[in-house]
Amino acid sequence: MPWTASRWPQRRCALPEKGLTHLRRSDPVLAELIAQVAPKGLGDARAGRPDDHYGALLRAIVGQQLSTKAARSIFTRLTDRFDGRTPTPEQVLADDPEELRLAAGLSRPKVGYLRSLAEHVLSGELELERLDELPDEQVIAELVAVKGLGVWSAHMFLMFHLQRPDVLPVGDLGIRKAMQRAYELDELPGSEEMEAIAQPWRPQRTLACRYLWRSLDNEP
Repeated sequence: MPWTASRWPQRRCALPEKGLTHLRRSDPVLAELIAQVAPKGLGDARAGRPDDHYGALLRAIVGQQLSTKAARSIFTRLTDRFDGRTPTPEQVLADDPEELRLAAGLSRPKVGYLRSLAEHVLSGELELERLDELPDEQVIAELVAVKGLGVWSAHMFLMFHLQRPDVLPVGDLGIRKAMQRAYELDELPGSEEMEAIAQPWRPQRTLACRYLWRSLDNEP
């Protein structure tokens, strides 16, 4: 059966208000941070990103180690090459790697990562239609088997695309900086300290992290 984006499930679940109530009650430091951020709001977690699983992963690879603005620009150039649409796995593999790189402004490694993703999808090694049903840790294991998708990318996919409620991206520098500032730590926290701080937030760590990220906008 030919690949089409519509084959993959799409999820659009709103973050529950009861989650926000839980966070306010469970952690006074976080409650104060939420109060500071609340007037600005969090915005749409998936704004400007593809709705289908394959498109979201392709966009994640394109945007790695880039600013939001630069990632958006390169992804637009990539889709412009394919009549304004996210290229299918077949189209990625059929395209000349060097021509694709130059047209979109991608690095050679990222072109290789896009091809790896396409190969995993077409071979069935990465079964995108199953991701909605798998627990978080298994989703991570499935994704990191693709060259170019690491644990951080898998965490972002879980949080923003699948909208899983209880993800803590311990490798994210922004979350580490926000925790250091909010909890007045002497240095950036490591993974164990982050897990300990975030324990009261369970099962709403994703929502807490979104507020932590947003709090960085208020840095002096």
